[in-house]
Formats: sequence, structure tokens, C-alpha cells
Amino acid sequence: MRVAIIANDAEKSRVTATELKRLLDAADIELNQERPTVVITVGGDGTLLGAFHQYLEMVEHVRFIGVHTGHLGFYTDWRNYELELLVESLKKDTGQSVSYPLLDVCIHFNDELADAHHVALNEATIRNIERTMVAKVSIEGECFEMYRGDGLSMSTPTGSTGYNKSLGGAVVHPRVNALQLNEIASINNRVYRSLGSPMIVAPNEKVTIDLKRDDRYQLHLDHYVRSYDNLSSLELTLSKKRIHFASYRHTHFWRRVNDSFIGKIKDED
Repeated sequence: MRVAIIANDAEKSRVTATELKRLLDAADIELNQERPTVVITVGGDGTLLGAFHQYLEMVEHVRFIGVHTGHLGFYTDWRNYELELLVESLKKDTGQSVSYPLLDVCIHFNDELADAHHVALNEATIRNIERTMVAKVSIEGECFEMYRGDGLSMSTPTGSTGYNKSLGGAVVHPRVNALQLNEIASINNRVYRSLGSPMIVAPNEKVTIDLKRDDRYQLHLDHYVRSYDNLSSLELTLSKKRIHFASYRHTHFWRRVNDSFIGKIKDED
């Protein structure tokens, strides 16, 4: 086993990472930032998102573990005061893991630039920077709607609890291999019509978003933002890759949802 530790800049996270390194060294577990088989993040969900993109090229060959130094996160199963228990679990490791779907984004340009490919853990969102976005949305090559509004967002099941939820989308269990397309402030009247509702897209379906040329767009991939003035279209599909988490004590998904949005409730008689 080779372990990499990725921590954010918060003082509590730095102290936790230092202590974790000491415990791993005492347990004779190799630390290797370049070729890890296990990536431990110390911080929050944002730290894990950053680590995911850092190790994306080897994502199918590593397992992730999240240590939280703040409030409970969706991708973090351990707290900073449980490091000794975590190291004991690593020592008894048998390779067990759970995996979640990822989103594949193919970008086509209207000049001679080669297509660009990206993978997202949570979501991809496209917006027109300067004006109402106009786009043709096709599913499996067949035109579904002409969209007008602020933008479109495609999320994975794990990403469904983030921006997608704030747009009124459904929370989807990560065992469901599907993607969710959501409209952002769509314009719907007698002239312009789109579905106006979140859509669950099957795992083998490709969604194509054809954009107006010469407009300026902003593409959000998880917490990364890119601006373009030469976009032609986006193709969104379920990725063939998956992210893997070590499942020593992986928290039940609906427990995470309850802890994050509802909290303890008192049963009524």
C-alpha cells in the first residue's frame, strides 16, 4: 500500500495531516505522493474534489478516503480525532471499496482546435457570460428542445446533492447509474418553450448541447471554471471511469443526506 495525503491550508488540517503522517510512518505504511494506491484527503469535500482532479489519470487504480476537519461532508467518512482508528483500518486493508459514477464532458470548438475531454465528479454547468443562453439540446442525436435561459447543469448522483439540488433537482442515490440535466432559470412562454423540469438521463444516452457561435461561455467543472469564446457544442455522457472509496466504514448515502439537510428528528406518536 502506498498512501498520499492531500490537505487544505487550514491550520486544523495541517496539524491533522502532520499527525497522520506520523502514525502512518509508525505503522510502516509507505507515503508516496506520485504513485499512491490510497489517497487520503484532510479538509472537506472541496479538498477531496481537488485530489480527485489531481489524480484523475490514475483514478481507477486508487481509492480515496476523506478525513473531515470541519462539519460532516458527503465524501468524508472520518473525523480528525479518529486517525488511530483509520490507520488500524489501513493496516487490516483487504482492498474493499465502493465506487460512484462520473461525468464525461467532450468539448467541441468552432475553430481548428482539437476536441477537449474532461471528467467531473459532481457536475458540469455551462452559461453564456454576456446574454441569455440559447442552445439546442439533443438526446442520442435527436433534437429534444431549444433552450433559452441562464444555463444548463448536468450532475452525477453524488453531485445531485449540490448545485443540482439548489436548482430543484432530485437527490439521486449513487447506485443509480444515471445523470441529471437541469435548467437554470429557463424562459418559458408562448414563444419559447423547454421542458422546465429536471431530466434523469439513462447511462447509455448522450446529451449534446449545441451553442450559438461567437458568444462567450463559462464552463464550470466541479469547482474549476473555464471561459471560452469559441465553443461549438458539448457532449455529456456517463463516464466509463468511476471513483473508488475505501469502504472500511463508508457512511450510508441517505444517512449523509439526513445529516446534511435534515438532522435528527423526533418521532411523532
